Amino acid sequence: MNKEVKIAVIGLGYVGLPLARLFATKYPVVGFDINRSRVNELMTGYDQTLEVEDEILQTALVKKNPFNGHHNGLYCSFELNDIKDANIYIVTVPTPVDRNNRPDLTPLIRASETVGKVIGKGDIVIYESTVYPGATEEDCIPVVERTSGLVFNEDFFGGYSPERINPGDKEHTVEKIKKVTSGSTPEIGKIVDDLYRSVITAGTHLAPTIKVAEAAKVIENSQRDINIAFVNELAKIFNRMDIDTHDVLEAASTKWNFLPFKPGLVGGHCIGVDPYYLAQKAQEYGYHPEIILAGRRMNDTMGEYVASQVVKCMIQKGISIKGANILVLGITFKENCPDMRNTKVVDVVRSLEGYGTEVTVHDPWVNPVEVAQEYNIRSEKELPARANNKYDAIVLAVSHNDFLNLEINSLLSEKGIVYDVKGILKEKADSRL
Repeated sequence: MNKEVKIAVIGLGYVGLPLARLFATKYPVVGFDINRSRVNELMTGYDQTLEVEDEILQTALVKKNPFNGHHNGLYCSFELNDIKDANIYIVTVPTPVDRNNRPDLTPLIRASETVGKVIGKGDIVIYESTVYPGATEEDCIPVVERTSGLVFNEDFFGGYSPERINPGDKEHTVEKIKKVTSGSTPEIGKIVDDLYRSVITAGTHLAPTIKVAEAAKVIENSQRDINIAFVNELAKIFNRMDIDTHDVLEAASTKWNFLPFKPGLVGGHCIGVDPYYLAQKAQEYGYHPEIILAGRRMNDTMGEYVASQVVKCMIQKGISIKGANILVLGITFKENCPDMRNTKVVDVVRSLEGYGTEVTVHDPWVNPVEVAQEYNIRSEKELPARANNKYDAIVLAVSHNDFLNLEINSLLSEKGIVYDVKGILKEKADSRL
């Protein structure tokens, strides 16, 4: 690519913003998002996802479109006109599933239409969203062609470099995680790889084709999903045997090649979603994936299982279930971050309410308004005040650091129980997953 690199990142969420900020250290970058309030907030130097610290974001930001001034920096915009002069378009929108667990490519299709309206001859569009093998070239690129009137691999080119963002992880940040890259031709693959290699300190791996890169990403999360499902099944078995699963795993982990997975709720935007993308594509080719879907079924039932175990513990203590007050600690899908996408704690809350209990949710990391809008669940940032602050049961659902020093026993009624989903409370818990 002989001309000066100008990058447009489409989608400024958990994936797009850190990537845009990183590229802005070496290139002029415009981050585009249709959410105007998100863009306006970012331009003040604050990221509510907390993936990019304020000081770092503020250092990266420039007040005017850097494409015009030919200087490095990040400018965020919701105006399509601001990205028309880019020559590298990177799509980082989410890829969710619908209520029937079928892949929903709507955000990708709309982002491809956006790119198609501004892409020019010689430009490259790179996708980072997790998809099934073939989605980039079979579903997304045709939309860019149709919208732009340009011909793929003649007028414009494509690439795929799957995101590897780990929300809330300040150690494994985007530049410190090795990046898989690919291009629609060998020459474009080299250009895409060089582009990422220029900012990714951990290095890159150039895959031979876009489909290989897509497949590599989707199996990363499917593998984790299956491994966690196996340990969740072990937890169900050992609980019946009155054996502590965590003690078993600790003993087994003394072998050098034992994989240290723990039981738990599998939510989030990746592990709880991506296996469905691979499963659907496999079924289109006439193969019914047994292990992948079995793992999904196991993990999707864990919220209800946790609730049943909590109720069982309460009954054993002689606590009346109807009208019992239960405090659930945490509603995000993982610890120490505000990300609540596809959180399975919601399943725990719904199931507990189904038993006739009164559930209170406390999570200092999330905006209660957003929890109410997304899940119709009331959440409190501060520890809720009740008469005597006593609960019949407390469920530690997320291991936020905020909860580690919480005087949990002081919040319990006389017979109250503590159920530890994450297995971190040790002797403070009456039972754990």
